Amino acid sequence: MTDHVLYDRDGPVVTLTLNQPELRNPVSDNDMVDAILASLDRLETDPEARVAILTGAGSAFSSGGNLKKMAAGEGLAAAAPVQTRVNYKRGIQRLPRAFARLDVPIIAAVNGPAVGAGCDLALMCDIRIAGRSAKFAESFVKLGIVPGDGGAWLLPHVVGHARAAEMALTGDTLNADEALAFGLVSRVVEDADLLGAARTIALKIAANPTQAVRMTKRLLWEARTASLDTILDMSAAMQALAHATDDNREAMAAFLEKRAPKFTGS
Repeated sequence: MTDHVLYDRDGPVVTLTLNQPELRNPVSDNDMVDAILASLDRLETDPEARVAILTGAGSAFSSGGNLKKMAAGEGLAAAAPVQTRVNYKRGIQRLPRAFARLDVPIIAAVNGPAVGAGCDLALMCDIRIAGRSAKFAESFVKLGIVPGDGGAWLLPHVVGHARAAEMALTGDTLNADEALAFGLVSRVVEDADLLGAARTIALKIAANPTQAVRMTKRLLWEARTASLDTILDMSAAMQALAHATDDNREAMAAFLEKRAPKFTGS
C-alpha cells in the first residue's frame, strides 16, 4: 500500500502530497488523518525544514469526506449520534488543531477541486495559491450536514463573514478566479506552473530568519481571536527573543555593510 501522504524535502522546502489519487484524496478517514498528523509532526521536528507546500496527487487537491463510507454507515457517520460526535472529535477535528499548533509556515498549492473538508484543509494553511483548474466549495449544506471539521471558524477568518456565509449557505462552487476575488487564494497560476509558483513563495519565506518567520506566523494565528492588548504583549515578548538571535545581529550587520545576509536559524 502506498503512503497516504508523501514527504519530500528539497533544501529548506518540504512538499507534502496527499496520495490517494484514485479516491481524489479524501481526508475524513482516520488513516488519512493519522498520515497527515504524522507528516506535520515530522515537519515540525525536521531541523532542515523552514517551510512546507501541501498539494494533492492526481487531478484533485482533496474531495473532502469519503461519501461512500458515510453513506454505508461507516467512517465518521455512525448509527448512534453520540458515536458520530466522538468520531469527529477523535478523527478529522484533530487536523485544524494540529495545523493551528504548527510553527512551520505551510502553503496550499491547490491543484484541482478542494471540496468540503478539502476546502477546509486548504483554509488550515497559511497561504493558498490555485492552479487554473482549482475549484472550491464549502458544500456540506448540499449533503444536509454542517462543516464538522472547523470550517465555520476557518472560512470567515479568511474571506470574511458575508462571503463565508454565501459559500457555506449556498454550497456553490467557486472557480479559481472567483476564489481569488473572494480572497480565498492569494494568486492563480496555470496548472503547469503551480508547484513552481508555490516553491518560489516558499523559498522567499525560507530565505528569512527562521525564528522570526515562526514567531510572525504565531502572532498572525493568535491575532485571529486575541485582543489587541494580548497581541501587543505577545509581540513585545517575541521581539525580546528575536533581538537576542544571531540572525537578527547578522541581518543588521548585512544591512549596514550592504551585503547579502547569511542566516543560520539561530
